[in-house]
Amino acid sequence: MPMRHALLLPLLLATTSVAAQTGGEREQALHARAIAAGYKALTLCSAHFNAGRTPAQVEALELVGIYPEYQAAVDALDAVVDPAARTVSVAFDVALPPRIAAWRPNLGCTQLRIGAAAQAIAALPRFDAAAPQLDDAPWPLGDRDATAAPRGDRAALEQAVADAFDTGRYGDGHATTAVIVVQDGRIIAERYREGFGPHVSQRTWSVAKSLAGALVGVAQAAGELDPAAPAAVTEWQAPGDPRRAITVDQLLRMSSGLHSDTAGNRTDALYFGGVTVAEAATGWPLVHPPGSRFRYANNDSVLAVHALRAISGNEARALSRPFTDLFWPLGMTRTRAETDWRGGFVLSSQVWSTARDLARFGLLLQNDGLFDGRRMLPEGWVRAATTPSGPQPEGDFGYGATLWLMQRSPGVPPDTFAAFGNRGQYVIVTPSRGVVLVRRGEDPTGKRFDPARFAGAVLEALPGSGVPAP
Repeated sequence: MPMRHALLLPLLLATTSVAAQTGGEREQALHARAIAAGYKALTLCSAHFNAGRTPAQVEALELVGIYPEYQAAVDALDAVVDPAARTVSVAFDVALPPRIAAWRPNLGCTQLRIGAAAQAIAALPRFDAAAPQLDDAPWPLGDRDATAAPRGDRAALEQAVADAFDTGRYGDGHATTAVIVVQDGRIIAERYREGFGPHVSQRTWSVAKSLAGALVGVAQAAGELDPAAPAAVTEWQAPGDPRRAITVDQLLRMSSGLHSDTAGNRTDALYFGGVTVAEAATGWPLVHPPGSRFRYANNDSVLAVHALRAISGNEARALSRPFTDLFWPLGMTRTRAETDWRGGFVLSSQVWSTARDLARFGLLLQNDGLFDGRRMLPEGWVRAATTPSGPQPEGDFGYGATLWLMQRSPGVPPDTFAAFGNRGQYVIVTPSRGVVLVRRGEDPTGKRFDPARFAGAVLEALPGSGVPAP
């Protein structure tokens, strides 16, 4: 349902009065409002048209507890949801068009560039193929016979899962939306927050990086790409460009040596500002020799997929690849990988997926790249991706190739690894125990859910077991 247009007064929000601002301060405030408007437009568009959540639901959960520098503007700027056009627009300045996010089949929502009008929607890249209808197929490809009784302490398992929802056992202030526990290939526990369910998707945030790594692995299995070879980033191919030496594997391991302006390489312009992958990710200079330093950076994952785009042969193949090569063969038919307005996948964050779809992905990793009898990743790929190589992050977790390593976590078997994402997205895999855990959240900024403590509580309730391939 439509929401009213923003009024002029909220558009002029700032920490000081507009009259007191210098020209530079006014320009910075205007750009911050443009980013905030893009954040709101994209989040509403994706949550409403990908996930079926109402604007009121999104306002109450997904759009609270966000980056503090944008929260006030996101609260003040109103949105217009157009169900027929499948767009969301958010006005931020009287002299420029509103920020617009537009939905497309499979590719979900994308933002237009700041200053672009709705006429630009017609030129957006599209991939309109219908996803296979797999719901009636047996789990894990479909949903039939997905569940089984747990082998272990059922009461302790149920308590461990229940404690993930709005209690302090795993940290304070978080907001769990979904939990799935898979044991020996079947779902043994599943719970959702009101407004969510097995077919309701959420943004994966940085879990998308692990999906990007697997997509590279599928291309490796097909003989299309060698991760040890230099990345085919078109913008780096001029003679004398030292970035030509950066390999895909170094990008996946966050050891490219590229500069990033903040820890984590905040990419607000790409995520919410309507800037393209080619513009935002390819221009950073080297500051360390490739392979010599760990620096967690969104751009490294984006660049790995950008290189995959370059070898795809044509744009139609590049746009279809995540779906035809990875998602659909795994039964992930409700997963949407979103692009910039030129068709570049933002596969460091902007993927929308359900808890069950992420459990399917976890099963692929648990079984060394085998799924439903089909080898999708090269034999040994998961071991390589979960083996530290070169520089490592400080703190509680190690890092492989797009996968976090939990071998330092008390109470968790040393072979446990995971995909982590902002606002509390976790896919945790313990191959030796035949267990996959999925926890989804909308945790406010600064409020941390403890994935190791959660995994330890669940695993304590379950015995060791064999691991049959799904």
